[in-house]
Amino acid sequence: MTANEDQEMELEALQSIYGDDECFKEISPVSFQFRIGDLEDVKSFILDITWPESYPDTAPNISLDAFFNNRISAETKHTILLKLQEQAEANMGTAMTYTLFEWAKENQEALMENHRPVVSAVTLTSNCNLISAPSAMKKKEKREQLTKAQKRRIISRTDHKGELPRGWNWVDVIKHVSTESSWFSGDRRSL
Repeated sequence: MTANEDQEMELEALQSIYGDDECFKEISPVSFQFRIGDLEDVKSFILDITWPESYPDTAPNISLDAFFNNRISAETKHTILLKLQEQAEANMGTAMTYTLFEWAKENQEALMENHRPVVSAVTLTSNCNLISAPSAMKKKEKREQLTKAQKRRIISRTDHKGELPRGWNWVDVIKHVSTESSWFSGDRRSL
């Protein structure tokens, strides 16, 4: 068999084994991703395997460059890659993608035993904003407290939509003119 025939057979096998598995993703016919662990688990990681043209006679390209793995330190990534490359060398000449995925799944705890989550500048910045945000919110929340009588007066002035009726603060013109005219007429008499 040629390398391409071996790759086609392994591709069919991977599709039948991992067809419905949410952890497996076929990027292309020669490139695959597999998530080791649950999404919520801090010790989970995504393993990328790409077949070169001469695969399975040569080892596949193994990578941990997925964005999901940014929280894993470079030392831990290096350790995982070394151990996976050892497994690839032990299985040289055979279809090994399934074997590598399953080996990583079974040995996840051992691979991630020295894992310390990487804290990025973005995380620190967002944490600082979260700390200062509640104090700013408290300052904005302080407002004048109304008594029950004041609230009732406001509610009694509004309609069913909570809006004040048109002209609620207009001055009664006739009443105003009549009081002013009497005042003016009173002033004239006294003069």
